[in-house]
Amino acid sequence: MKHRIIIGVTGASGSLYARKLLQMLFTIPGELHLVISDMGWKVLTHELQAREDNFSQFIQSLTDDSTHAANITIHDNHDLFAPVASGSFRTSGMVIIPCSMKTLSAVATGCSDDLISRAADVTLKERRPLVLVTRETPLGLIHLKNMCAVAEAGATVMPASPGFYNHPDSIDAMAEHMVGRILDQVGINLPGMARWGD
Repeated sequence: MKHRIIIGVTGASGSLYARKLLQMLFTIPGELHLVISDMGWKVLTHELQAREDNFSQFIQSLTDDSTHAANITIHDNHDLFAPVASGSFRTSGMVIIPCSMKTLSAVATGCSDDLISRAADVTLKERRPLVLVTRETPLGLIHLKNMCAVAEAGATVMPASPGFYNHPDSIDAMAEHMVGRILDQVGINLPGMARWGD
């Protein structure tokens, strides 16, 4: 089965990681289910200086419908009747990128009051890969305890901290390498990614 991935975008700094992940996934045959929080959209438009009026238009700006390989569905974060809110809707996993400390807390405590946190809860209970690309510094004790709780529940916590051993020559290259590591966690190989020892 081709991959079916849920992508959540929340209101933490690091929107460029979300953009790079989406751009990479658009080129790979599969099914993408995208959800963005209200604050996620506000942060994204600020950081990426997006001119579009909504997330759907932003997604269209990232890809050419005539060439992209992925099948893309955008869900309203307030729609708890969306398919991704149910465990019977089989997926290959979920990535929340960037993951705010508020969303981390919701996942850690099972407080599923929006579609992103509900889909994450479902992903955990069905024992599917859940990757939380957290972005905050320094980390307080509450943040660390919440990270420990989600890790114990089966999630992978991946702070947005790119490596430098591959000698990146741009911010985009750093983001691309980070995205490659994230995709590894959901079983998708990014062709051409620099790997230690290769």
